[in-house]
Amino acid sequence: MQVLPKGVRHIPGYLDRPRQEALVESIRDVVAAAPLYVPEMPKTGKPMSVRMTNCGSLGWVTDRERGYRYQTHHPGTGKPWPPIPDVLIHIWRAVSASDKQPDACLVNFYSADARMGLHQDRDERDLETAVVSISLGDSCLFRVGGRTRGGKTVSFRLESGDVVVLGGEGRLAFHGVDRIYPNTSTLLKNGGRLNLTLRRVNL
Repeated sequence: MQVLPKGVRHIPGYLDRPRQEALVESIRDVVAAAPLYVPEMPKTGKPMSVRMTNCGSLGWVTDRERGYRYQTHHPGTGKPWPPIPDVLIHIWRAVSASDKQPDACLVNFYSADARMGLHQDRDERDLETAVVSISLGDSCLFRVGGRTRGGKTVSFRLESGDVVVLGGEGRLAFHGVDRIYPNTSTLLKNGGRLNLTLRRVNL
């Protein structure tokens, strides 16, 4: 049995198919209000391979000029982010072990060739409250390590409906997505993977 870094929890099959379908409908409403867009890497302006949007009072964005940050509005429309759907708040309350509420939910859409390099979620002021990640759609190969870059990592497959919690010593664990397994789920009409990451930004 694979041993995950301390503080990292993988909850396979947390959401059954009906709950996954209901969550996708909620995210469709989010995307209708705050369309997916292609973020850019700081300094280079290189486009990331995922498309993204947010919901909550704050949203994580990145571009060439100002880099990684949270802001209150969509960079394309200029409108405030839509609220986090109640179904996501319920999941957060059940698995985060926190009395605080999430104030941001990053929505990443991965096409078949999208990736996410190893990184830490450390743009938040609150670096103690857990990060809760929910997988929907096609499976992926997820990789997670410790709090320092270049250390030992563990890779495992995430399926639709799985939840990963980065808390305690795992809150600043390096993690990423090495590959998508196309056509492994029928949840999303046109395929691909949605990853929803609930975070507490402010103290």
